[in-house]
Amino acid sequence: MSIGGASLGTASSGARSARLGRSDMSAVGRWFWEIDKPLLILVAVLISIGLIAVAAASPAAATRYSGGDVSFAPLHYFYRQLIWTMLAVPVLIVVSMLPKPTARRLSLVGAVVFTGLLFLVPAFGQEVNGARRWLGVGFTQFQPSEFLKPLYIVAIAWLLSLKDKDASLPMVPLTGIITALIALLLMQQPNFGETIIFVAIWVLLLALSGASLRFLGFLGGAGLGAVVLAYFFYPVATARIDGFLFAEGDNYQVEAALRTLTAGGLFGAGPGAGTRKFSLPEPHTDYIFSVIGEEFGIIACLAIAILYLTIVARVLIRLLHEEDRFLVLATGGLVAQFGLQALINMAVNVNLAPSKGMTLPFISYGGSSMIALSIGFGLLLAFSRRNPYLHRSPYVVKWSGLK
Repeated sequence: MSIGGASLGTASSGARSARLGRSDMSAVGRWFWEIDKPLLILVAVLISIGLIAVAAASPAAATRYSGGDVSFAPLHYFYRQLIWTMLAVPVLIVVSMLPKPTARRLSLVGAVVFTGLLFLVPAFGQEVNGARRWLGVGFTQFQPSEFLKPLYIVAIAWLLSLKDKDASLPMVPLTGIITALIALLLMQQPNFGETIIFVAIWVLLLALSGASLRFLGFLGGAGLGAVVLAYFFYPVATARIDGFLFAEGDNYQVEAALRTLTAGGLFGAGPGAGTRKFSLPEPHTDYIFSVIGEEFGIIACLAIAILYLTIVARVLIRLLHEEDRFLVLATGGLVAQFGLQALINMAVNVNLAPSKGMTLPFISYGGSSMIALSIGFGLLLAFSRRNPYLHRSPYVVKWSGLK
């Protein structure tokens, strides 16, 4: 009797907890039931891998950048990344809890603000490794283009979605002018890799918005022509393309990255046992994928690539059931930017693309990158939230308290 009573009481308590949870109309309650939990788990795994990878790369980076300072701890960059992660994760969660209209409005305001900051970079930016991309704030600095990427995507998605209300609105030319302006500002820094990202995402959003194949083909031809012109008249592009295609100039970085990545074989030399990483430039940022290859093996690199692919595929599959044009454009653009950035970084590390100076999302070291990616992925989670009772009967929806 007591056992049965205990079981019945436990079951009743569990049922009450479930009912209370599903009927909880607070922001946290709605977030918990609407958020894409597998996607949240996947990004948590990615962040955890990033901390392990930065810990592996930190001694090499500390040796290269300590300047002989004996107080520079081998895990200096790991400790800093740990702090950035503790700041970034709450940002990701808070942004993912925003209602969709609020997330859209804040993104539009942010896009205007960070586009304005791009105008300040040539005059007031701090130069690092021959590029002027950062603005200093107190004891730290940030890269406006990193923060602008997700906000730009949401803003362009909103502008293109307005054509559903009025097809005569000139949104394609307007978004093209905005993208061209941002591209010109980025090329002044110079930042050729980010320029490619912005232009590629704009073309993708046009395709998702229903642009004709003829127009997309015209844009493809124009893009190819722009690359040719950049090769002849833009020294940064000339140096990168020559180094990649003809092994001219300083091609040391990508060659060292490939040697480091393959040095560990299938299963790696072991945590902390890598030696080639000490010859890598930027082992904790641009070339952290190679450090992972040396210490944890090519199998680990493949697993990380599959993890990125899984995130992109899951979001795209969920979009197949989405009917709101803005949400399709915004979510598709955000996950494309995320996946494209990862693809470019990995391609550079295996010498399939010229060096771009682009971080590996949630794995590379960097405060600006980590916070900006958290904002972008938080927006992705916010726009992909879905009422779990949306396709059930109206009686169930009414009972659940979720509208």
